[in-house]
Amino acid sequence: MKELTQVRDAVIAALEEAGLKALTVFPQERMRQYDGAVAAVGVGTVEGKAMGFCNYLGQTYDQEAGTVRELYGKQLEAVVTVDVRADRAADCESGCAAAAEVLLSGLPAGIRGGELNWEGLKWEKETGMFLRRGSLRCRAVFVARSGGDETAFLDFILKGVMEH
Repeated sequence: MKELTQVRDAVIAALEEAGLKALTVFPQERMRQYDGAVAAVGVGTVEGKAMGFCNYLGQTYDQEAGTVRELYGKQLEAVVTVDVRADRAADCESGCAAAAEVLLSGLPAGIRGGELNWEGLKWEKETGMFLRRGSLRCRAVFVARSGGDETAFLDFILKGVMEH
């Protein structure tokens, strides 16, 4: 599902921008290559909800094309998981603090954070690192416009994130 990837990538980008190394999957064979804390980000449970009638939000004026286009939207309720690992307990705790700040107030406009939970700090025998697991319940809002011919739809894009 493209929307889940967009949410995960937006969280990773926000963590990276705040100075915390963030990855999609923690690479156990390369974990020692990173100094300080590293966050592994994933999207857990998801529930989709329609916005408007059949996802229809109304019309918007496209300045570039000089036309009016139909606007559609949808929202997902999701749980974003963030596992912070580090060689030292202090690095793991500071990485967790940095991640918490981003998750609560530094995400793109299309992701609205809710309840944030962190497990206690523990030693992970498999990786030989300290670990704190976190989860954020959030709402992600996506928008899409109809194509120029009114029969084609563009992909749903996370609100507040630039299109590439």
